[in-house]
Amino acid sequence: MKSPVDNMILENVSRRSVLKGLAAGTALVLAAKWDFAFGEEEDQPKPWGADAMPGGWVDDPNVFIRIDEDGLVTIINHRAEMGQGIRTSLAMVAADELGADWQRVNVEQAPGNHEKYGDQNTDGSRSMRHWFEPFRRAAAGARTMLEQAAAQQWDVPEDECQAGVHVVVHKPSGRELGFGALAQAARELPVPNRASLKLKSKEDFRYIGKQYGPHGDVTGDKVQRPLAIDGRDIVSGKAIFGADVGFENMLYAVFARPPVYGAKVGSLDKSEAMKVPGVVDIRTFDGIKEPGGFEPLGGVAVVAENTWAAIQGRAALKIEWDNGPAGDNADYDTSAFTEKLIERSKTPGEVIRSEGDIEAALSKAKTRVEAVYYMPHMAQAPMEPPVAIARVSDGRAEVWAPLQNPHAARESIAQRLNLKPDAVTVHVTLLGGGFGRKSKPDFAFEAIDLAKAFPGRAVRVQWTREDDLHHSYFHALSVDRLEAGLDDKGKAIGWRHRTLSPSISSLFEKGIKEKAQFELGMGFRTLPFNIPAVQLENPPAPAHVRIGWFRAVYNLPHAFAIQSFAAEMAAAAGRDHRDYLLELLGPARQIDPRSINEEWNYGENPDLYPIDVGRLREVVKKATAEAGWGKKLPKGRGLGLAVHHSFVAYTAVVFDVEVRDGGEVIIHSADIAFDCGPQVNPERIRSQMEGSCVMGIGIALQNEITFSEGRVQQDNFHQYELARMRHAPRVIRVHLINDDPEIAMGGVGEPGLPPMAPALCNAIFAATGKRIRRLPVGDQLV
Repeated sequence: MKSPVDNMILENVSRRSVLKGLAAGTALVLAAKWDFAFGEEEDQPKPWGADAMPGGWVDDPNVFIRIDEDGLVTIINHRAEMGQGIRTSLAMVAADELGADWQRVNVEQAPGNHEKYGDQNTDGSRSMRHWFEPFRRAAAGARTMLEQAAAQQWDVPEDECQAGVHVVVHKPSGRELGFGALAQAARELPVPNRASLKLKSKEDFRYIGKQYGPHGDVTGDKVQRPLAIDGRDIVSGKAIFGADVGFENMLYAVFARPPVYGAKVGSLDKSEAMKVPGVVDIRTFDGIKEPGGFEPLGGVAVVAENTWAAIQGRAALKIEWDNGPAGDNADYDTSAFTEKLIERSKTPGEVIRSEGDIEAALSKAKTRVEAVYYMPHMAQAPMEPPVAIARVSDGRAEVWAPLQNPHAARESIAQRLNLKPDAVTVHVTLLGGGFGRKSKPDFAFEAIDLAKAFPGRAVRVQWTREDDLHHSYFHALSVDRLEAGLDDKGKAIGWRHRTLSPSISSLFEKGIKEKAQFELGMGFRTLPFNIPAVQLENPPAPAHVRIGWFRAVYNLPHAFAIQSFAAEMAAAAGRDHRDYLLELLGPARQIDPRSINEEWNYGENPDLYPIDVGRLREVVKKATAEAGWGKKLPKGRGLGLAVHHSFVAYTAVVFDVEVRDGGEVIIHSADIAFDCGPQVNPERIRSQMEGSCVMGIGIALQNEITFSEGRVQQDNFHQYELARMRHAPRVIRVHLINDDPEIAMGGVGEPGLPPMAPALCNAIFAATGKRIRRLPVGDQLV
């Protein structure tokens, strides 16, 4: 029987979304018949990938592609652009499949609406792997409609017409019609059946997968290089980020938020604040009740005629905070909490994975290796702090904000205002960095809550850097205890790993103390080592602050602990680290995640996305070969290695590090080998790896948020330090491998980050003989 998907025209969303709509009694109008009877949803195969995401996928050319009569092709981008280049990359895919001239391509940002555009939640490094095929089909559908329109105009068979570069050519006669001349007629044609589409072959691509200049295969005038769609506007200051949106008669607001998670306003004296010139109003909002989800923290809002007046008014407020509802959050001290977790790590936790007899293996080991690793809280600290502009008028609401998940904002705003979602428009601006922080739309809710009080006027809520650091959704503090047993030849025979971190799930359910399944699936349960006895445990760790997504999430502490410990095992065995790591990985093989009870697998089908140890081995070999592993280096200088699998991609990195007498770390080079499978925009992949490298250096050397009495101790970048130019490697070499179109596409935005910190710390050990088990390095080398 034919697949029912093949019988749907392109405008339909994913099959799972259709099923869910029918189950809810939603009236759906399909333009094609289904040739099978619906069963119960639980009888259907488990959905994976884009099909499992809220909103599913859409491949309707009329949704994503518009062609004007002057030939301008506008491609609708529905994913958030925060520096990863997705506005350019998805446009490249559509333009290439369509046959558009890049110089005549424009990109327009979609508002939040996943019923129309499909899933818009830009996280999980999934934008390209989930939308490469839908965008190709949408563009192929548009190309087919242009060819059909040309055939009708010339009164010739359709198969005699073929799209070239921004024109359709009648092959027998050589006649041409431009896309613009055909646009109106093409728009009136029905969208072609998905099964009838002919996608281009790799050999016919002009943009997809091409590498330019010193890295690749396209030079000279062979093809117009697709430059970043927003590049010129960004460097010239014309690009519109959240804080660039403005309206006549707009109000500006800042919040004084409770310094302790769950606290509320006890008493307020606003008399001095109201005397500040420009202050218009001061309003109090209830504190958050745990679990808080994406709700605002509450507090006191100062509304003014400009941002400066609002900030000065806030400074004049006299507030006494009531920490009563916060409970023991008011006593939260990261130093004391860390010591508790270290002590707790000595006792068993929930067993997550067990193979062989770990106690027997450790007891008979010739050598025992044990270490405890620590990673602190961190804030995403995007260069653009959160900001949102809202306006409520005549039963409608609009928001302009740099949001990673605009649909979540739209749905919640509709509920807050008792409106239908169609009455809410969420405009997505460019994001000046995201890193997971802007997946949480609390700042947009603050703006909409204030805008209700000023009907018809736009209200902008601006966060300062201090607000951002004090009230983030923090990366979880983590403690990892590892033990290994080695035989008389130094070979690993037993491995026990206990990981302790507060869970993101604590945002949504009270009393959560263990990591969620998806968090355990980030490099912990999925340990790829070939060791006879393995036991992985998860002792409890409660949350006392808002825990949220941070680029690469729990892969960071897991990779830091595992890859640092592998290097310690190599040293204990008297072996070369690279050779020992390859031995730990074992022979090239594919691990079915289900065989180790890993059901999440980054949301991807394990049949398409097994854990491929062969690919892990190859990135290790490539990075070490390019770095000259084993070469003789002067005293105080060393090479460090780490490898990690995350977001269904594979990364290895080697740092060449020098540590000077005063403890200064000089990074001479970084060699990064990366395998994400098929490569759509290699230049952006390289950029993501370079960015991961610099961000990972900051995580290793500097980033740390601490709490005392429930309050963040860092105010700005003089205390929450980031990597600066002097910390960056003198040279970063990115080696992209395995561009195999036959394998499934992996993620790019996050998988480069996890191995950076352990590789750098391993290099520090190679240079100095000092182990780094606690991040950040800080002054440990002084």
